[in-house]
Amino acid sequence: MKILFVTSEVFPLIKTGGLGDVAYALPAALSAKGEDVRVIVPAYPQVLDLVYSRAAGHEHDKNSGLSIGDPFGVGEVHLFESVLPDTNVPVILVDCPALYARPGNPYTQHNGEDWPDNDLRFALLAWAAAKCATRGNITGWFPDVVHANDWQAGLTAAYLHYWSGHADRPKMIFTIHNIQFQGLFDPSVLPKIGLPKEAFAIDGLEYYGQVSYLKAGIFYSDVVTTVSPTYAKEILTPEYGMGMEGLLQKRSKNLKGLINGIDHKLWSSETDPWLEHPYGRKKLSPKQLNKAHIQRELHLPEDKDALLFSMVTRLTEQKGVDLLIEILPQLIEMNAQVAILGTGDEEMEKTLRTLSDTHENIAVRIGYFEALAHQIIAGSDVFLMPSRFEPCGLTQMYALRYGTLPLVRQSGGLADTVIDLDQNDEGTGFVFEAVDSGALLQAVQRAMDLFQDKKAWKKAQRRAMAMDFGWESASNAYKTLYSELVDDYSD
Repeated sequence: MKILFVTSEVFPLIKTGGLGDVAYALPAALSAKGEDVRVIVPAYPQVLDLVYSRAAGHEHDKNSGLSIGDPFGVGEVHLFESVLPDTNVPVILVDCPALYARPGNPYTQHNGEDWPDNDLRFALLAWAAAKCATRGNITGWFPDVVHANDWQAGLTAAYLHYWSGHADRPKMIFTIHNIQFQGLFDPSVLPKIGLPKEAFAIDGLEYYGQVSYLKAGIFYSDVVTTVSPTYAKEILTPEYGMGMEGLLQKRSKNLKGLINGIDHKLWSSETDPWLEHPYGRKKLSPKQLNKAHIQRELHLPEDKDALLFSMVTRLTEQKGVDLLIEILPQLIEMNAQVAILGTGDEEMEKTLRTLSDTHENIAVRIGYFEALAHQIIAGSDVFLMPSRFEPCGLTQMYALRYGTLPLVRQSGGLADTVIDLDQNDEGTGFVFEAVDSGALLQAVQRAMDLFQDKKAWKKAQRRAMAMDFGWESASNAYKTLYSELVDDYSD
């Protein structure tokens, strides 16, 4: 089966969050099963730098790519082909310097505001993907399935709808990784990106007077998936649907929740190259050495008896960071330690920096550093994810693999992956329900209490590390979905 995977980021070429990990691991897992998968992603500068730095003796030459014209009048577009590092998965790079040749975050400027031309930048990604998925296309490779991800790739389905008859186009799957981000733009963008004015309708792209790229993916795709069974149910409600619940209810027969997997090669306490002291279920004692290492690295008191909580996340209200900030004084009184790695809301960053400067038991690093993320997760005792909503979440699964017990709110993929220790003899973490700091503090106290029972704590760690959320089962679920979709339309 031929599958084109459309994404705005893919590890290790470019990553801002979980989508980058999924865009790498799922195609790699499918390729290992014999599927012909290709990934298409914008050619941001850091992507080109990494691709061509790995190709000895090769430099990026804009004239060596395949020209696909200048569809938006901003400059000629070229396609380059490479391979995702450490896989056999081809990657198609969409190169348009006028839209992509800029430093830093692929979505936002240095001040945190969106790039003002994101409407064109990600319309081009979708346009190029659709061009690669149309019969008689310029690449000579025609996919059976196009799998687009999040609003940045949502217009792929709209282009295919307007360019080709239903029977002549590949089957279209759209995955919602986070419905909060909807790609909303002024309707004046439509002629600029080559879509007809009739697309601006309730049965189309229109969303409360704006164009929504996310809605395009939901409305025009054959099947809509999201990243956990619980989240698939939640987004049908006004509380979690972010205004899309009505459309999703209409599409509910074609809405499926498939939980993400994690890459056991990249996230393994036994083989992690960023850990000075590898460890496993049968030999847990080196985990304590990783705790001491991260305490030194983050200038926390080196105290093996202090319960070390960690958080590696975007610093936003969605992630419940404000709830944690409210209870930090109580955690300090309990002699707990807190290590936080992330970037996000400017005020939250400022508050956390201030707390870190004034309390020796709080360490904060603003930014994202892959090695440090691994070391924090391995070295801490409890991993915090008090999210208001969490479509799937990957870091709680990483934490489980490292024997770092997750403390999570019962939402989305967190509810599907973490078993509460008080509710089940096979528990793997601490789960609370209410969205308030008091409920979070109660869960923290439960963790503090269990930590005093070293035998029970180690049993919980070993159960957590035995959980299997690898891409083997997750990729099988997607492979089955692709096959069913192609077979249904070919009967």
